[in-house]
Amino acid sequence: MTKLFILLLLGIAIVPIGCKMTPKYTRPNAPVPAGWPTGAAYGETGKATNALEAAALGWQEFFTDEKMRHVIGAALTNNLDLRVAALNVELSRALYGIRRAELLPTVNAIGSESKHQDTADLSAAGRRQIFEQYSANLGVFAWEPDFFGRIRSLKDRALQEYMATEQARRSAQILLIASVATSYLTLAADQESLQLAETTLKSQQDAYNLIKRRFDAGLVTELDLYRAQTQVDTARGDVASFSQRAAQGENTLNLLVGSQVPNTLLPTQLEAVTPPRDIHAGVSSEVLLNRPDVVQSEDLLKAANADIGAARAAFFPRISLTAAFGTASGELSGLFKSGSGTWNYAPQVVVPVFDARTWSAFRAAKAQKEIAVTQYGKAIQSAFREVADALAVRGTVNEQVSAQQSLVDAVSATYRLSLSRYDKGIDNYLSVLDAQRSLYSAQQGLVFLRLAKLANLVRLYAVLGGGEAPSEARPGE
Repeated sequence: MTKLFILLLLGIAIVPIGCKMTPKYTRPNAPVPAGWPTGAAYGETGKATNALEAAALGWQEFFTDEKMRHVIGAALTNNLDLRVAALNVELSRALYGIRRAELLPTVNAIGSESKHQDTADLSAAGRRQIFEQYSANLGVFAWEPDFFGRIRSLKDRALQEYMATEQARRSAQILLIASVATSYLTLAADQESLQLAETTLKSQQDAYNLIKRRFDAGLVTELDLYRAQTQVDTARGDVASFSQRAAQGENTLNLLVGSQVPNTLLPTQLEAVTPPRDIHAGVSSEVLLNRPDVVQSEDLLKAANADIGAARAAFFPRISLTAAFGTASGELSGLFKSGSGTWNYAPQVVVPVFDARTWSAFRAAKAQKEIAVTQYGKAIQSAFREVADALAVRGTVNEQVSAQQSLVDAVSATYRLSLSRYDKGIDNYLSVLDAQRSLYSAQQGLVFLRLAKLANLVRLYAVLGGGEAPSEARPGE
């Protein structure tokens, strides 16, 4: 029994220092430029005045509108997709625990009773006999000491998959925050467009009523009356359209939040929403390496690298150990008496001689790693493109908003002059009609560009990895 304990302890001690077949991991070079794109469309992509780095800025600090912060907080608590992502992390952590536990022997306590009767022909006493046996054992069954690192490689793979799942949860949270903020801003823009359409409808209806009285008095032609009617009908259609879009936007926001958003937290117009804080992308594209989806891709690459170690270890012998010690007696009362001790020790060695599946598994593991390397590079390239697109919008949207505001001012002045000339009988109503259409279109375009500016700032924050600061210590590190 003492020898058995020594062998078990020796096997447990040797396992952690056994050889390991996993190749040394080296991070692939990022297949993107070291800096961000430059040119007329990008403006100043480096550090802006009073701007902070996105990844170091928590979402509570980035979003300054109090109502929006409450809505985002509710979404982080109630959103079902985010809850599923968190449960997937728990599942992966449990699977990693199973793999890690395989390094240690499983000790079981077994109690048994057996009873059988021999015939007189088979009995040494020449008569039928009943035999009873009671036993109690403590044993290890089919434990594999990991001398060549197969189980440790599988454990490392499970660890990397667990960490990849955690990064997937972080990506889901960042996406949720950005989606809620964008939906909130879009709803605010739709509400403002609806108010603009309702104001336009009222002014067009007033104009139509005035022209109708003039027509009844024979002061204007029937053509002017129908031209005024077209403006009223157009505004009526826009009111209905923006009412529908606002209702659908509210439904989308409720779905993202996971519950009904109170009316007190809903936006009334885009102009009333406090814009998020300004951020900068930094001077190097290396910040992309910390994006959750890129880190997730690298974790999966490390998992594929660990798989190669497991495939290599399959070429080496596998040792299995079954051992037990305990007590046995023909009577239950004598089970623990002196002299009833028993033990058994049954090591087994399986040496691979020929198995074509082993070579195929090794080649599959190597191919899987190459696929993971390619996917890692693609993740970085996609991240770089997303940031570059957001920087291109940021570098040009201010000029677009400024130009559109100037256009609104100019068309507004044109409309006032055209209306004055028409009232004085100097010009016809067609000039007023054209000016009204241009003004309404320019005002709606200004709302859209202001929305694009704010939504792009939210997108830039998300694609730079903003939304949740990475944990200081990762699982297993």
